[in-house]
This record gives sequence, C-alpha cells and structure tokens, in this order.
Amino acid sequence: MGRSPFTLAAAVTAALPGAEVTGTRALTADGDGRFDSAVASLADGRELAIRVADDDDAARELAAEALALRALTDGARAMLPFRAPGYIGETRVGEGRALVTELLPGFQIEASMVPAGRGAAESMGAAIAAVHGLPTSVVRGAGLVMRSAEESRAELERLVDTAAATGRVPARLTVRWRDAVADDDLWRFESTVVLGGAQATSFLFDDHPERGPEVTGVIGWHGLAVGDPALDLSWLSAAPDAAADVHGAYARTMDRTPDAGLEVRARLLAELEFARWLVHGDALRREDIVEDAAALLEALADGLRHDDLGVPGDRRSDVDSAMDALDRVPVAAAPEVDTSMQTDAYNPEELWVAETDDADRDAPADVSADLDVPGGAPSQPDAEHRAAVASIETEDLSGVAHAFAETRGGGRSESSAFASSPAADDDDSEEAQRAARAALQRWKSSSSE
Repeated sequence: MGRSPFTLAAAVTAALPGAEVTGTRALTADGDGRFDSAVASLADGRELAIRVADDDDAARELAAEALALRALTDGARAMLPFRAPGYIGETRVGEGRALVTELLPGFQIEASMVPAGRGAAESMGAAIAAVHGLPTSVVRGAGLVMRSAEESRAELERLVDTAAATGRVPARLTVRWRDAVADDDLWRFESTVVLGGAQATSFLFDDHPERGPEVTGVIGWHGLAVGDPALDLSWLSAAPDAAADVHGAYARTMDRTPDAGLEVRARLLAELEFARWLVHGDALRREDIVEDAAALLEALADGLRHDDLGVPGDRRSDVDSAMDALDRVPVAAAPEVDTSMQTDAYNPEELWVAETDDADRDAPADVSADLDVPGGAPSQPDAEHRAAVASIETEDLSGVAHAFAETRGGGRSESSAFASSPAADDDDSEEAQRAARAALQRWKSSSSE
C-alpha cells in the first residue's frame, strides 16, 4: 500500500481511454488503510475517485461496488432524490484491483453528531426510504443477493447459535436474542432494496440556506441487495438524538404498510455486531479478540438488564447508555458485505467535514455479515465449527469497551429516542431547524481546527 496519487491517477487513462488528467491529490486523510485512494481532475472539469485494493477482501468489495453502481441504471437513479457515484471503469494497478468512479461533493456527519429536528435527520430518513422504494428488479436484474424475511431470520438465528456455542455470551443476551428471533411479529416484513448496512457516513450533505443540511449524495453501494430494511437503520443506535426524526421521516416517506418490528430489528442487528466479533475471534483462535468481545458483551448485558427487545414499544432508557459504543461498531450488513470503508475514500479537508480522529479505528479489517454458517449449533465438532465460521470477517473492535462506561445526559427516554417524530407547531419546527444548523456549524468548526 502507500501508492502516490500520481501513480493512482495514471490508472484513470486505463479505465477511461482518452481521459486527459490535469491534476491529482490524495483522496483520504488518515484512512483505515484498506485502500490506496486518490482524486484525479480531468480537463473537462470532472473529478474522479480512484481506489486500489491489495488484498482479496478489499478487492471483492470493489468488485461488488462496481456491480452495484452498474445496476443503478439511469431510470433507477432518476427515482432517487440524491446522487449516487457514477461508474467509470476498472483496471489494475500492479497486482491490485482498481475502481474508478465519479467523485461526489458534500460533507459527512458522524452518527453521534447528527442533530435532531429538521435538516440532516429528516433528510437521512427520506433518503433511506428512497433507496428502499426502488423496484426490486434493479437488484434482481443485476444478479445481486435477494433475501426473504424468513431467510434473514434464519441467518440471524445461526449467528446467535454460533456465538452462544463459544460459551462467552451472557445468558441474558442469548435469551434476549433468541426470544427476538422467535417472535413471529418481528419478522412479518416485506423485503426491500437495501444499501446493505448504511452508516451515518454513507450520506453526503449540502447546507441549504433555508432547509438546513440536506442529503445530496449517498456512497457505499457495495452491499446493494434485497433484504431486511432494518439493515440500513441499525446505525441509529449510535445516534440517539436524531433517531426519532430519522425514523419519523422514513415512515412518512415510505409508500407501503408500516413495519411494526422495524426499530426492534434494527436494534437487534446493532447488538449482534458484538456477537460477530466474538465469532470471528473464536474462529481464528484469537484469545485477545475473544476476551475483548466477551467484555463488550458483558457490558452490553449490564446496560440492557431491564430492556425487553422482543416486544415492540416496550423499550427503556437503560438501552441508550449500554449502546454508547455502537458509533464505533460496524453496522450489520447483508451477507458478504462490508461497511468499514464508507469514509476511507474521501478527503475531508477538501470535500467535507473531517471525521474526529479515533484511535480505536486504526486497525480495521473487512466486515462481513455472512451469517450463513452451517452447523453453528453447540453440537458441531470444534474443528468443523471453526472451519465453518473462519470466513466470517469483521472489524477490530478492540478498545471500545470503555465507551460502555459513559452515559448520556439529559435523561432522554428510550421511547422518545425511537418513536416516530410527531408533528410540531411552527415555532418548535423553526427552533429545531436552528438547533440543527447550529450543531452543524459547531461540527464544521471543530473538525477544521
């Protein structure tokens, strides 16, 4: 890794014959190192993003992204109220696979920084709904993954069984998760087109002078599939202030029967990221990972002691403090999908708000939600079990356990954090917008220092 922007920019002419490159710059600032990235400026005024992968996992991700972007035909893109990167071409740089795409402008906001009220939160909810409203033929025609509600349910059941077989999951979590999987009411949903695990940083914003921050672009399409819509909302566990407004805008925008179990499944998916981390460490016989995951699960179990996940609407404030670490946990995605690269391929200094430095993100690996692990039950022989789950890839969560010790102030209740946003009067609406814009300006200022 470590190729210069000039070397990467030369790949543009291979992916786009006849292109005249007039300038180049680095595309990532302190990224996670999974890709070499650069921006190439063309004589016609366009700017292109080049990403190169040197390992098989990153190469598979780029291949999936290329397939997904090609699946977004002009007709599909016209149905979206925002832009998706245009596919330009693919080539190789040395031994690494290279993907060249259109570079989208905009700034990003971390999950914990997304403010409540009009603006960013509501725009994000509407954007997710727009993706979920795409016709499934977009995915089917490209030969991408399609999963029914029962298939999604079965995959999570296998993950819970595999994690429980390690003996390191607190009993109350195992019972909690199995009860949720067994609750038929939670799994009566219609599968939709999904990004496959959106994060807050999947959204690019522009600051509208009247309406506040609005989503103008969405990146990270490598998980495009048909599956559980909760996959794209599980990141809201790390955005308690904005969750109600995102969910509310999503519900108002979606033109289909309300999904009563959506919020509960989204929370379940967020919690199960810790189970994936445990399974990953156990499969690799990495005792350090197993111990770290076990500590996270104990902290999670403590924080969720009085919360009943399996019953929609019966949620309590204990959950918020227990989920504080999830702003640094990769959100669950569709099988064979990673979400860890969402901000790796862009330069915040030049394009949008830089993310806060976080040492806990310095050692990532690919995140896969491939839950289709046969024989995950405790009766499976140990060697066969480890071989079966060895392909499950995840991101290093070492060091995030301390975040569980932090609690949120303000006493915001769980019901207020996850209920649909009620209609407000004009004064409240204007005040919410001012608060959102003020939070955005503080975020911009602090990140540029």
